[in-house]
Amino acid sequence: MNDEEALSAFQTYLGEKHEREIIGILLFEDADACYSVVVNCLELFDANIELSECLVVNPKKLLPLFHRALRDCEKSIYGVHSLAEKMKIKKNAFVRLSNLPTCPELSRKTIPRSTDIGKLLSFTGTVVRVTSAKLVEWEKEFKCVKCKFVFKEKGDFEKNYSVNKPTHCPATDGCSSNKFTLLSKSEIRPDSCQDYQEIKVQELIQDLGVGAIPRSMWIVLEHDLVDSCKPGADVTISGVVMSRWKSVKIDVKCDVDVVLHANHVHVHNDQNGDAIITEELRNEFQNFWKEHENNPLEGRNHIIASMCPQIFGCYVVKLAVTLVLIGGVRRINETETKVRGESHLLLVGDPGTAKSQFLKFAAKIVPRSVLTTGIGSTSAGLTVTAIKDGAEWQLEAGALVLADGGLCCIDEFSSIKEHDRISIHEAMEQQTISVAKAGIVCKLNSRTTILAATNPKGKYDPELSLSVNTAIGSPLLSRFDLVLVLEDTYTQEWDRVVSSFILQNKRIGQLRNADDSKLWSIRKLQAYIFLVKKRTPTLTNESNRILSKYYLCKRKATTNVSSRTTIRLLESLIRLAQSHARLMFRDKVTIQDAIVAVSLVECSMQGTAILGTTNVLLTRFPNDCREEYIKQAEMVLNALDLQDMRDMIVN
Repeated sequence: MNDEEALSAFQTYLGEKHEREIIGILLFEDADACYSVVVNCLELFDANIELSECLVVNPKKLLPLFHRALRDCEKSIYGVHSLAEKMKIKKNAFVRLSNLPTCPELSRKTIPRSTDIGKLLSFTGTVVRVTSAKLVEWEKEFKCVKCKFVFKEKGDFEKNYSVNKPTHCPATDGCSSNKFTLLSKSEIRPDSCQDYQEIKVQELIQDLGVGAIPRSMWIVLEHDLVDSCKPGADVTISGVVMSRWKSVKIDVKCDVDVVLHANHVHVHNDQNGDAIITEELRNEFQNFWKEHENNPLEGRNHIIASMCPQIFGCYVVKLAVTLVLIGGVRRINETETKVRGESHLLLVGDPGTAKSQFLKFAAKIVPRSVLTTGIGSTSAGLTVTAIKDGAEWQLEAGALVLADGGLCCIDEFSSIKEHDRISIHEAMEQQTISVAKAGIVCKLNSRTTILAATNPKGKYDPELSLSVNTAIGSPLLSRFDLVLVLEDTYTQEWDRVVSSFILQNKRIGQLRNADDSKLWSIRKLQAYIFLVKKRTPTLTNESNRILSKYYLCKRKATTNVSSRTTIRLLESLIRLAQSHARLMFRDKVTIQDAIVAVSLVECSMQGTAILGTTNVLLTRFPNDCREEYIKQAEMVLNALDLQDMRDMIVN
C-alpha cells in the first residue's frame, strides 16, 4: 500500500467513524489550540487489516499521514456542512491511537529495549517524574545570502529537535550558494514552535518479582498531551519507540537513549477492578450471601478468616485490616470541603506479633500498593523530592504519591525521624502533598490508605499514654482511624494452641485442613473488595444515634487517650461503619455496622470501660458469632444509655 492509498483509507475511516468528533472540533472558536480525535485501534484493525498492518510495521511514516488525513477530512466537511459559517479549520488536529491489542508485539509492562526502536507500542507504568512544560522550536527558516530565497528546515527528533545548517540552496533557479543566514527570533513564526514536555515512567511495582529493581524510561509528550498526567499516576501510553541523542561535541561521550514518542496517554485515575470481576464471580458472591442470609455475620467471618490465613486467631486485627482496605465513602460536606473515605491503621506490638505479615498480605491484595520501612525513609522519599537535571529542577514522586488511589504500607513507623514524620500530616488528612521546593510550588494527590506498624518504645505500659509508649506525637496518632496494640503476654493455653497450629502446618506442608480449603483466594478477595467499593452506603437514623452518642461520651471522658478524641474520632466511626456495611454487601449503615465500628474503636482505646480491657492479639474467631454480637451490642447500648434500641440489635 503506497502513501496515497494509505491516505485515502485513513480519510475514509475517519469520515465514517469519527465525523461527529471532527464536526465538534471545527465548531470550536480557538483556531490555534490543539485538538485530537481518539481512534480505537481494535476497531481500526477490524475495519481495515491491511492498513493496520502497515501502521504497525512503519508507524513513523504512517502516523503523519493519519494526522494529514484528519486535516483533509476537516476541509471536506467544512466545504459541504450547513454550519460552515460557524466553523474554523484547525491546523493543530491530531489522531490519537488508544487501546492497542494486549499482545507481546504491541503492549509492554516492562521497559522497551533497543530492539523495539521504530515500533508502535503501548507501555503501562507509573509516572515518577515530570519536567516543566516548555516550547520547542521544531522548524527554522533560513535565507540564502545570494538569491534571498527563504526556506524551512525541520528539526530532527532523534537529535533533540536540533536543526542542521543547510549545505546548499534549494531554490529552483539554479542557485548554488552554500551561505545562509538564520532569521532572527523576532521573525520566528508562532507555528514553528510547539508545546513540549518529558515524563519519566517506571515499571509497575506490583508486576515485578521479589528483588527486582523497577526500571524507567523517558516519554516525550507534545501538543495537547502536555500536562496530561502528574507524578504518581498510573498511565498507559501508546507511541513510537525511538532513539535520541544530544548534539555531538568534541571530547564528550555521546549517549544514545531509548525514548517513547507518545501518541496517546490514558491515565488510570481509579483502581479498575472490572478486569478481575467476572460475571461468574458476581453470581458467586450473590449466592454466597444468599447462603448466609439467616446468619450474615457467619459469612462475614468467613471472609475475614481468608485474610492472612497463615496467622492463627487475631480476629480483631483481621477484621480491622479488612475494613481499612475496603474504606468508607469519600464525600464533600456543606462547606465544599473534601472528607476522605480512606481509613488509616497503626499496629503497635511487641516483636513477633505478625505485624509485618499483615502488611505484606495487604500489599498483595491491593494492586496499587507500596511497601516501605521507616528505617532510612526521609520526608523526600515518602512525599516528593526535587531533583536537578542539568539547569532544570524536576519533581520525583515518593511513596505516598506513588500509592495514590491504593495502599501505602510503612513498617517500623516510629523509626522515621520526627521532622520527617511531620511531612506526612497533610497526606494523611487532606490527601494532598503541597510542594514548595526549588521554585516549584504545586499540589500532588495522595489519596492513599496508610497501614503502618511499629514496636513500642521498650515494654508497652498500659498505664502510660499511647504517645509515650510509641514516641509518636498526638497530632499524628489522631489521624489514624484505629491504633491496635498487640501485647505478647504469657498465656499457657494460647501458647499451646498457637504452637500446635504452627507445627501442624509444618507437618502437612502445603496441604490445608478441611476448613482452610474453603477459604477465599487472594484473587477472590481482590475481586470482592473491588466490587463492594462501588457501593455508597448511607447512614440511618439509628446508626447515627449510636455513633453520635458514643462520640459525645468519649469527649466527656477523661482518659489517657483523650488526645485521640477529636472530631476525627467521629469521622473515623463513620468510615468504619460504612466500610462494614460494604463488607456485609449492604447499601445502608445499620445498627449492626455502628456497633461493630464502636467495638473496634473501643479495642483501639486502651483502658476504656465499655468492653473491658482486651488484648487483640489473643482474640479468637467466636464459635457463635451471632451470640457474640448480641452480647457486645447489649454492652455498648447499656454503656451509651440506649436501652430502648435493644430490640433492634438482632436486625
